[in-house]
Amino acid sequence: MKFRLVKDLIAKYLSKSLLILSLSVVVLIVIGLAMKSSPLLDNVNLFHILTEKNWSPQKGNFGFLPFIMGTLWVTLISLVIAVPLCILASTYLVEYASDRLRISVLPLMNVLAAIPPVLYGVWGVLFVVPLISDWIAPIFNINITGYSVLAGGIVLAVMIFPIMISIMVEVLHTIPKELKAASLSLGATKWETIQKVILRKARPGIIAAVVLAVSRAFGETVAVLMVCGNIPKVPQSLFDAGYPIPALIANNFGEMMSIPLYDAALMFAALLLFVIIFGFNLISRIILNRLEEHA
Repeated sequence: MKFRLVKDLIAKYLSKSLLILSLSVVVLIVIGLAMKSSPLLDNVNLFHILTEKNWSPQKGNFGFLPFIMGTLWVTLISLVIAVPLCILASTYLVEYASDRLRISVLPLMNVLAAIPPVLYGVWGVLFVVPLISDWIAPIFNINITGYSVLAGGIVLAVMIFPIMISIMVEVLHTIPKELKAASLSLGATKWETIQKVILRKARPGIIAAVVLAVSRAFGETVAVLMVCGNIPKVPQSLFDAGYPIPALIANNFGEMMSIPLYDAALMFAALLLFVIIFGFNLISRIILNRLEEHA
């Protein structure tokens, strides 16, 4: 009996130690990025850094507003495209599709999730960019190359389809069949049951799926970098080029480090990206908790 208690204590403190270690890694990342960013923050006002539009490291201008807005534009476009399609697709797979179709499609989602981002980028360059420049933009009498935040949003939407659909399907499978049966027995149609019972009950899980997808979207680099245009200016429309923060870091890290404060600016970009993702996840967690309390 004593040996069993000792094993229990070992398991308890080992689990606690691993939890502390995991949290300390996150804290160390923040501290490291903050220390590396401090030369820039010591020389330039933080508000000026976040609101300045001019990015010219050679002249000492480090305005991050174009990169922040580029990141938000691409992410929001991808969500506008992906969320409705994924909700409808997962609903169809769970409620309408045959078992044979469901068994065929779900493994395909895992295959899509495993495709390297650079292949999505190549697909974007070969198909999405020409589609925008030759077909979509002319509808609005706009002449562009096609490298734009819209192209980045479309490519990113396709990239987050697999993870979002997989999670949403699992969430919809957890809804008790008794709820569905009760709604149908009261005379509701199948679509009314899906809309007013199933999707409403699954709302916290759907939001969680969107949060996970957005966390990946914020940090996606290669594919978006290849199709966004990478021009440091604030996008004014869907057809303008953008320059997301991950692309900034990937394009410039290790280069031109002889320019004063340039490496500190890139470290600040990494810290800013971390703060944006952390803040979004924190807000989403608060919303989820409130939804679960009222469920």
